[in-house]
Amino acid sequence: MIEDDLRAAFARHEPLTPAAGPVRAAIDRLAAVRRRRRQRLRAAGVALALLAVLGVGVPRLAPDRVAPDAALLPGTAAPAPTGALNVLLLGLDGSKAEDGRRADSVLLVHVPADRSQVYLVSLPRDVEVPIPGHGTDKLNVAFPLGAGGTSDPSRGYDLTRRVVGDLTGVRVDAGAVLTYPALKRLTDEVDGVEVCLPREVRSFHTRRVFPAGCQRLDGTASMDLLRQRLELPGGGFDRDRHARLFAAGLVRRAVEQGALTNPARLHALLGAARLTTVDGASLVGLVGVLPQLKSVEPVGLSLPVTPLDRSDWRLRPDPERAPALFAALREDRLAQWAAQNPGRVERLG
Repeated sequence: MIEDDLRAAFARHEPLTPAAGPVRAAIDRLAAVRRRRRQRLRAAGVALALLAVLGVGVPRLAPDRVAPDAALLPGTAAPAPTGALNVLLLGLDGSKAEDGRRADSVLLVHVPADRSQVYLVSLPRDVEVPIPGHGTDKLNVAFPLGAGGTSDPSRGYDLTRRVVGDLTGVRVDAGAVLTYPALKRLTDEVDGVEVCLPREVRSFHTRRVFPAGCQRLDGTASMDLLRQRLELPGGGFDRDRHARLFAAGLVRRAVEQGALTNPARLHALLGAARLTTVDGASLVGLVGVLPQLKSVEPVGLSLPVTPLDRSDWRLRPDPERAPALFAALREDRLAQWAAQNPGRVERLG
């Protein structure tokens, strides 16, 4: 009896039941939107550190960098940042901040507002600069002074960023601390990086010979090359040049493997490298930076410097030529400055 009543009740209400097809389609559409959103966020997160290594960088967006009507609607891409971007990369010959390691490489990456080119501006580690709370010292000393013996790399980075901002007058939008062990793992993950050397280099540490010309280096060889300074004719200037050449080679290798457009490949690279970023964690606008770039071949620039009259190899920005470079950085005129100073320009492509 009860079963008959239930069957009769279902029969009476069955015409009121909505068709399952449209409901199921709506559920599928919602699931697809959420899945695409998760994929974009995941790709953005893993892309951040790799872009920093590649010398492309991604900004920590401030309110004035995003259009006021750029609402983050479900299923829509995050708004891309506008204006020129400056990314600070610190190369650390060690694995931990508490090692007291100095920043061997200080690289300011400039992406102009027109996204025409990426500029790698090397700031020599031996430039004498004012360090807030610590008098004056070499630029590379700012990192251990900021870290203060802790394991937090962001503290060393923050003080170095402040020093670089005071030196150049530009706003640093984002950055990363890149340890040599992480770069070694990343190099091996992409099956080596091609570096084209203008002259032969003999390692002070291992006596390995790197011949002049182009060669594919694995992680161990790459880190050996990047450490060299003492027996190079140009000392730290040659080491900075090798860092720019390595960054350019890594860009090309990543492009060859489709790493800039393949989230799965990005995830594999970042998982292997275990990179640490200390700034620029915002995902807003991250994905929009890459398609805007008209060229991924970086242009290397070197800060004009002169030696100080001392015996500790300290340098100072050239009082006649350095201000023009800093002004070009602040005013987003590096292309014009490079055209007027071809001797300070290094094509890395």
